Amino acid sequence: MSDITELERRVSAALSRIDRALDAQARPMAEDPALREALETERAANAQLTERVRAIKEKQEIIVSALERKVAQLTRQLDASSRELARQRAVNVDLVETNRMLNDAARGTLASPELVNAALESELAALRAERQAELVEIEEIMAELKPLIGEVA
Repeated sequence: MSDITELERRVSAALSRIDRALDAQARPMAEDPALREALETERAANAQLTERVRAIKEKQEIIVSALERKVAQLTRQLDASSRELARQRAVNVDLVETNRMLNDAARGTLASPELVNAALESELAALRAERQAELVEIEEIMAELKPLIGEVA
């Protein structure tokens, strides 16, 4: 951003010099080839500075666009991770409750097959949720590694 400010300052200074030179000379420009040459030099410098400012702004827009895409991607990954974590927490709550009921049943009498089955189903669901969370985490790691691998190759 300071490059743009510096370029704008230089363009303004060049235009001010042109204005002062024109004011100092009351005679027409056609009579003074040196003044015409100075004006053309300043115009060329102004065109170069304008092009540099344009190039800097274009580069800045590209960088901002890339950063916006990266933020959107990371936001999607965070949302997916949050959903998976919430699902895993819910499954774990069910698992704890089912195991508590199974434990209570085992203390009183022989555990019923329905409770054992429910406990095993809850544990299986918890393991699946944990595996899914690990897959999401692996996808996040791979998404971060892909640009690094591409830079090296």
